[in-house]
Amino acid sequence: MAKKQEVLRLPAEQLYKKEIDALIKAEKDMVPEGWQMSPKSVLKYITGGKVGNTVITPKYIGNQRLVEIAIATLVTDRALLLIGEPGTAKSWLSEHLTAAINGNSTQVIQGTAGTTEEQIRYSWNYAMLISKGPSIEAMLKSPVYCAMETGSIARVEEISRCASEVQDALISILSEKRISVPELNIEAPAKKGFSIIATANTRDKGVNEMSAALKRRFNIVVLPAPASLSAEMDIVKTRVAQLSENLDLNAALPEDEVIEKVCTIFRELRTGMTLDKKQKLKTTTGVLSTAEAISLLANSMALAGSFGDGVITDYDLAAGLEGAIVKDEERDQVAWKEYLENVLKKRGSRWAGLYKECREFHS
Repeated sequence: MAKKQEVLRLPAEQLYKKEIDALIKAEKDMVPEGWQMSPKSVLKYITGGKVGNTVITPKYIGNQRLVEIAIATLVTDRALLLIGEPGTAKSWLSEHLTAAINGNSTQVIQGTAGTTEEQIRYSWNYAMLISKGPSIEAMLKSPVYCAMETGSIARVEEISRCASEVQDALISILSEKRISVPELNIEAPAKKGFSIIATANTRDKGVNEMSAALKRRFNIVVLPAPASLSAEMDIVKTRVAQLSENLDLNAALPEDEVIEKVCTIFRELRTGMTLDKKQKLKTTTGVLSTAEAISLLANSMALAGSFGDGVITDYDLAAGLEGAIVKDEERDQVAWKEYLENVLKKRGSRWAGLYKECREFHS
């Protein structure tokens, strides 16, 4: 019997090790310095396909040309900035790009209002600094510093949540491709293969506008929301299946009809219009992204597996929908109630059960 996974979430390079190894073994194209596979193999790892007898599962379902542009950017000495609304798979794509290119997706800085310049560059072990003075051994190197030393890729998530002065610490690094350590009178140059993938959220509250100087040092790729209902359903179906493999949900995967209902409701409330474009709707304060639809369905599976017969019901969905949609009690409650009465109620027998459960939960 295979040993059960003990950690909650493995990094991509471990989770998809079999696929990465198969692509490396079958490699026939030129591999850039510092990479472990060619750009074409990275593309296949991201978008899916087959190599020998190994099926490569798609990690990103969307515009392939955008993925090609992202990969081509990393072949050059330019950094990559992935921009989009919440839930457009920016972090997911960033992680899988680094997993395929370097085999290490864990050199990450999570941007927050509390992120400091030291977390971008380096800091010190102050006990050692006081006892022995400045030295290489007393340095605490940031993920960016480590990536420069090893010629690999560092990730900066939600860069626009960092303060402007922290963001600007990257300007000299991306321009000069080296970090200066004046305390030791040294400069650490970046090895070939070094780059940075940053992500930025276009809808987050409290973002700090990136300076023009910093933006110029990135190639920017805008990741759009899924273009159609079917495309969004494909993404949700794939990710829920992948997510459930690592969780003890004790439930069957959601049927296509269940996924369709969730994605339809999310798309309509997100755009402020029914899919047939015949009726305008009030939008909600939340983004209702594809990522939230995935989370909602995983939670519905947990409810069905823990307190039901393992099959998602309208009763399970209703609880998840209320929690996902109503973020601002006053405004969202009004929008959700109007949607229930003016749209869901009139959709016929296929939607009647979900309307009834949502109405009862809402009241």
